[in-house]
Amino acid sequence: MKVLTFGEMLMRLKTPGNQRLLQADSFEASYGGAEANVAVSLALLGDQVAYLTKLPENLLGQKGMQTLRGYGVDTTKIQYGDGRLGLYFFEKGASVRSTNVVYDRAHSSFATMAASEFDWKTIFEDIDYFYFSGITPAISAELAQAAETACQYCQAHDIPVVCDLNYRGKLWSPEQAQATIKRLMPYVTICIAHDEDFEATLGIQAFDGNESHGIAQKESFKAAMQQVRQIFPNCQMVASILRNIRSVEDSEWLALLLKDDQFFETGTYQMHVMEGVAARDAFGAGLMHGLLNNFTPDEMLQFGLAASVAKLTIAGDFNLIGEAEIEAIAQSGGGARLSR
Repeated sequence: MKVLTFGEMLMRLKTPGNQRLLQADSFEASYGGAEANVAVSLALLGDQVAYLTKLPENLLGQKGMQTLRGYGVDTTKIQYGDGRLGLYFFEKGASVRSTNVVYDRAHSSFATMAASEFDWKTIFEDIDYFYFSGITPAISAELAQAAETACQYCQAHDIPVVCDLNYRGKLWSPEQAQATIKRLMPYVTICIAHDEDFEATLGIQAFDGNESHGIAQKESFKAAMQQVRQIFPNCQMVASILRNIRSVEDSEWLALLLKDDQFFETGTYQMHVMEGVAARDAFGAGLMHGLLNNFTPDEMLQFGLAASVAKLTIAGDFNLIGEAEIEAIAQSGGGARLSR
């Protein structure tokens, strides 16, 4: 079974330590991007995965492709052309100061793609699952059309579609998001939504916006997940992470999964966060790994959240961890001991 993930690869430029962008005169460079993160996770877990994007035909694009290939991702579907590589600047927060991201991705090779550039019949010829996030259609109207056409192809050819709604307020407004996502959801088989995703992309209220007590609002999250399945009956599963965020470093994490009419729930992880980025991508990849390997719904959810909280301990966008380590976290419930 092979997964295709579809999105933009970015270069990540991080300030040293906890420096603010206003202080920095140097940056730590690496690669990332939501769907690229999912692809790398799946490859490291031993699953077959291809990544679809467009990279500039220069050394930065070549390095991005080589980075993915080095982790075992199939890069043969990547397109190349004019334009530039998108960037994002990462400023790690501390205590009460939030982590901050500044995008510089306008006019990138991917952002300027036309929907007509994708030959979906050829792209999907060896693919069993399609994975994308709400970030991809947020980038441009052409990419929103491309995502919709891809989903239509998948529906016609019995390829399940997995979508992490992944609302980004710096890319589009709730009104824009809802207009687009509501066109895509009729094709989605598995929906992943956290925090503000429900209301911003679907107009369904799941919680009051206060992330300091998200877990206490579990019942309203469950009601929102049921609404998703009622409105979009093609959606077989809905998954969500609930959090109590005390500070940038300290938080509590729990996950829910609704499959058909049954809820599954994990225990709560007490987390001291090293770097709060790409944890939702790790969650999505963990769910996909469970799906590909015939995990039960409960096993899939436990594995997904364990992968997600593991990512909080790893710097960079990629979740550089294997199945055995994730399983150990899932089985211990987060208790750590010396491995020797």
